[in-house]
Amino acid sequence: MTAEKQKQEPWWKQAVIYQIYPKSFQDTNGDGVGDLRGIIKRLDYLQGLGIDAIWLCPVYKSPGVDNGYDIADYEAIDPQYGTMADMEELISEAKKRGIRIVMDLVVNHTSDQHPWFIEARKNPSSPEHDYYVWADKANELKSAFSGSAWEYDGQVGQYYLHLFAKEQPDLNWKNPALRQKVYDLMNFWIDKGIGGFRMDVIELIGKVPEEEITANGPKLHDYLQEMHQETFGDRDFLTVGETWGATLDNAPLYSDPDRRELSMVFQFEFTELDKQAGKEKWDTKPLDYGDLKNVLAKWQKLDFNHSWNSLFWNNHDLPRIVSRFGNDQQYRERSAKMLALLLHGLRGTPYIYQGEEIGMTNCPVSAIDEVEDIEARRMYQERLAEGWKKEDLIKAINARGRDNARTPMQWDASASAGFTSGRPWLAVNPNCHEINVENALNDPDSIYYFYKKLIALRHQERILTDGSFELLDTADAVMAYHRENAEDKWLVVCNLTGQEQEVSLPDKVKEILLANGPVPEDLAKALLPPYAAFLCRVEKD
Repeated sequence: MTAEKQKQEPWWKQAVIYQIYPKSFQDTNGDGVGDLRGIIKRLDYLQGLGIDAIWLCPVYKSPGVDNGYDIADYEAIDPQYGTMADMEELISEAKKRGIRIVMDLVVNHTSDQHPWFIEARKNPSSPEHDYYVWADKANELKSAFSGSAWEYDGQVGQYYLHLFAKEQPDLNWKNPALRQKVYDLMNFWIDKGIGGFRMDVIELIGKVPEEEITANGPKLHDYLQEMHQETFGDRDFLTVGETWGATLDNAPLYSDPDRRELSMVFQFEFTELDKQAGKEKWDTKPLDYGDLKNVLAKWQKLDFNHSWNSLFWNNHDLPRIVSRFGNDQQYRERSAKMLALLLHGLRGTPYIYQGEEIGMTNCPVSAIDEVEDIEARRMYQERLAEGWKKEDLIKAINARGRDNARTPMQWDASASAGFTSGRPWLAVNPNCHEINVENALNDPDSIYYFYKKLIALRHQERILTDGSFELLDTADAVMAYHRENAEDKWLVVCNLTGQEQEVSLPDKVKEILLANGPVPEDLAKALLPPYAAFLCRVEKD
């Protein structure tokens, strides 16, 4: 790669992004809720890990029906998180440490407490009324949170659309005045000095509800191109879209630089692999390792000159990966490192969710009154009414519920894991006495330092950014692949299971770069221990 091309390349191609769920990261005032000053307090920790940017889940003013994804004021900070001065200080202090702030942009819907919706209901002839989606008759569209996506408003005499909770009315992107309002609020934050937006359920903004089209509507990409032009288009800025319906065919429509839309999208194909076909996320099945390999490899087939890939295992909506695809008991550390290497060796921009770097696990509950998540609670009530057994529903929530990712960050072994001096809004995982940042920092062989090395490799070695990908022929239980560029050739080998696995590879190892245990001397016939993983430089052909 020429120096000129490298100079022009966007910063996010070699970056590693760290996602913070503010409510659960660090509390500084004892109210049991994380806050912006808590994030400022922990910036040195994040700088030590080596990350380049923080994706910050919503901190805007909100009633909190869906933990901040129901926004009542896009240009105000919710008091539970602090003040606008705190937010400006966070942006400034992060910048001093070479860390950018990526805000969560939620513009498919607002809160029903947003002034726009209050006016829309009060005055059906107002401009704001047309900022939302209304109908005289409800059709068959369903809410992601159970039940109909239509709510009758007696004050207006019409139904309004809500693809999520009824307190989250959908915005009408067909209205050009509404779109301009969105661009104005985006520019408000861009002018504050943020480095990007993560765009919540962005594929839904082109919806055509009267035709029961929700994702990937016909005007979606027109809206995104207009957004690009009106807001971040002339900046070195990260934009990543949450697109549950992304495929290899349509992902480049979002992320081809020539189309001037987004930097990349999140695609969620791997999250469907342990779900029963045609059923909901709560209806699980055992993971097929061959399917996992094929999905990860498939997304490496993008034309990376005209598209870009995001890499992630965890976020605030998904269960902890070490509990899901690894082993959170006997092999917790080893399987967490294996999953980290498997993902970070791939091409794309990696995202780390808070606590992933210390191997935080799912947090089982025994009764519904221990559950905070609106999605899980509504599923429980709906299925209970259908005759499901309580114990089966709790089992499903323990496997897939969003609270698993939202338990407070485990900083140390003290009361409430060092998260708060008060009572935490959500119970701390009892394993915090063993699994915490303090223990991780004191152990040179911890998961934390494994992640730190992976991040350093991403920054130092161009092969991870621009190298080709080749999946090698192995048993389903083992994933092995090459990354190669003009100068170098690397081999990643991962045992995806808790059983020993045989592998036969022709490569000659020149240098071991990273491993979670001993590396076989002869790869022609090697036995891999449970969850073994290693990255080495090998001889080029």
